[in-house]
Amino acid sequence: MNWDRIEGKWKQLKGSVKQQWGKLTDDDLDYIAGRRESFVGKLQERYGIQRDEAQKRIDEWARLQKEQEAEPVHHSTKV
Repeated sequence: MNWDRIEGKWKQLKGSVKQQWGKLTDDDLDYIAGRRESFVGKLQERYGIQRDEAQKRIDEWARLQKEQEAEPVHHSTKV
């Protein structure tokens, strides 16, 4: 998922971010607002990690979001 889409869907994605990174506060999530650089900075601050590690973790999270978005939704119906 590209960052323009993440910014546009940030309200829907905040739950996923909070689940992945529980140390981020609601204020942090509002501050980030889907902006990648803000996200990197907050991860560095809250988790005490280097910039490249924060970027790697965020990129992995974004990749998983893209995969989940691409998965077809299957509805099971019992007959």
